[in-house]
Amino acid sequence: MNSNVAVVVSERLARYGFGDGHPFGPDRHAAFVREFEARGLDRRVHVLEPRVASEDELRAFHTPAYVDFVRERSASGQGFLDAGDTPAFRGVFEAAACVVGATLNAAAAIMQQECRRAFVPIAGLHHAARDRAAGFCVFNDCGVAIELLRNESGLKRVAYVDIDAHHGDGVFYAFEDDAGVIFADMHEDGRYLYPGTGSAEETGRGAAQGTKLNLPLPPGADDTIFAAVWPRITAHLERFAPEFIILQCGADSLEGDPITHLRFTPKAHGRAARELAELADRLGHGRVLALGGGGYNRGNIAHAWTAVVENLL
Repeated sequence: MNSNVAVVVSERLARYGFGDGHPFGPDRHAAFVREFEARGLDRRVHVLEPRVASEDELRAFHTPAYVDFVRERSASGQGFLDAGDTPAFRGVFEAAACVVGATLNAAAAIMQQECRRAFVPIAGLHHAARDRAAGFCVFNDCGVAIELLRNESGLKRVAYVDIDAHHGDGVFYAFEDDAGVIFADMHEDGRYLYPGTGSAEETGRGAAQGTKLNLPLPPGADDTIFAAVWPRITAHLERFAPEFIILQCGADSLEGDPITHLRFTPKAHGRAARELAELADRLGHGRVLALGGGGYNRGNIAHAWTAVVENLL
């Protein structure tokens, strides 16, 4: 077993989903695990368990009022947590808090040098804002991890890289004026796709001006365009030398996703993981945490995320 890489795999993690027929259904976890095991990757990594994040941990990013709201809707299982994309269900609070706990366990394993890289398939819920759900995302595990890595681990600069087809708006706007969060996001142009944000002119505010990089891509952008644009992301990170790198590697940027229009192949996701790992090694710490993010074609999920794990290895 290669304990250099840890992967969180658990039926507890699979409970985060919004029912059969919803794009973000609970079967997404199994789609990854089948391919993960078929390729023998389960024998090459350290398998981690998730846990339920505490309310104090959730409040490191989210407002107390919003955490209470999710708990209330979780008890009733009625209505929506946002304007209509993210339905409540009984136990949604615990399921969403387990996603956050999985990400925090993976980050802790890296910080405690139990591994150098880690991957969490059902994670990377980048649309949730500090005070609301959005776009299938209840709690923003990325944001919680960024806050706790800096507040509890003493890191000064954390990088967040996002290659999901959708702009990581919940992360971007939460840290838009924070110079300690180095942000780089390639996504389908917001004129054509939810959430409609992430223009190239959005580069951070105040002291954080220039620490944020948004790279909107036209519908139909493929691996050739990925290869042309990706070096701008690695150069951006090189400039700021982050002490920890988070990669949100949503598989909805692959060709054939039912709700997006990009045309990457799994090679793009593999390259992103490999080159970020190489960059982290050059920076002297090796720390890369990859989070599955979106993706609604189950075959694409399986192939993109296993490519990420293989290249982290």
